[in-house]
Amino acid sequence: MSTSDQTEADRAAQADQAGRAGLTPRQARRIRIAAASVLMAAAAVVLAVRLASRSSVLVVGVYGLLLVLCGLVIELSRRGRTRLGSYLLAVGLVAALLMDWVVLA
Repeated sequence: MSTSDQTEADRAAQADQAGRAGLTPRQARRIRIAAASVLMAAAAVVLAVRLASRSSVLVVGVYGLLLVLCGLVIELSRRGRTRLGSYLLAVGLVAALLMDWVVLA
């Protein structure tokens, strides 16, 4: 067995092990889309509750931007940019919760 055959065999073995351990790209996209959709629904419910309790317009704006961000994450995940979508979703959620806490305090 030559050196190039061994390296190809090693690469194939590593790819096989990596394939079993993680998600396929399609599964990752579906999970990101589902997570963004659930977060979008939750943000819509919180927005409706805030509107019913006559909160500040800033809170309405924050949750409106979170809804837009969730839509952007769904589109990014649909196009295969799942890692970027995950980062945006996490940062956007933290920012929205902090802004809600700051505005209501």
